[in-house]
Amino acid sequence: MGCELPKTGVNFSGDWYLGKKGPDGKEVPPAHPNARYTVALTRLPNCDPELDNPEGVELGGIMFGGRDYRAGVPVQQGFDWKHGIVTFGAGLETETTPTITEPPKFEINPMSIRDFLSIPLGQYLKNYLEFGERLKKVPLVFGVNYFLKDLQTGKFLNHRRDKHVWIKWMELRVHGEVDAIKIPTGLIPEYEDLRRLFAEVLGKEYTEEDYRKQFTVRVRENLEKVQRVRNFWKKVFDTPPELFEVLNQQERRLLDALSLGEYIPPDKF
Repeated sequence: MGCELPKTGVNFSGDWYLGKKGPDGKEVPPAHPNARYTVALTRLPNCDPELDNPEGVELGGIMFGGRDYRAGVPVQQGFDWKHGIVTFGAGLETETTPTITEPPKFEINPMSIRDFLSIPLGQYLKNYLEFGERLKKVPLVFGVNYFLKDLQTGKFLNHRRDKHVWIKWMELRVHGEVDAIKIPTGLIPEYEDLRRLFAEVLGKEYTEEDYRKQFTVRVRENLEKVQRVRNFWKKVFDTPPELFEVLNQQERRLLDALSLGEYIPPDKF
């Protein structure tokens, strides 16, 4: 943060000092691996002045995202409310974080809220799907994945600051200012729009090779994910049948895409 780290202080281990050893004999870091900080929204220069409007605020879009290094592209838009809620929300698959004491693993955590629900999961999803049907203006639904990795090298394909561009693209989609490419799992950005946004937002060159690596459709991995999501929801009481309909449609699109290969670059669509 641009300042020198203190040599002593109080952290998750209690009184801390540089070089302190834990019970395991290892040096205790100044911050826990899963440390967070919070800041009031009102302190942000781009905070919406309508934030506390008692009448509510119209939403143009919502997004779901998890730690998925295997399948999802960095950003995509659902075909409609039902498709977005099911595939990006109810089908949210994520790698566990250091909060979990077990070794890293994947879990399906619908809307990233499973541990906080006070009603049955099937009813929660049913409420979500019906809510969209009652809206006069339905928000667009987006899926984001900041943790996509190269399957060969294991290196991340997104920089942590790239999310500024993905969010800007979503805003442009909400206002109908950019087009998109249809792939089996959703709608993705066109290269020229991202090239311009990376230059404007981050002052960064975005190459066609970057685009191809990040937005290549991993057909096999996505088919395997559909099956995992389906198996998860089969065990949930009172799962809305619409979920299986949407998953079956997604599976058919992916199977049809296999004629182009298991890894399909975006320029093939």
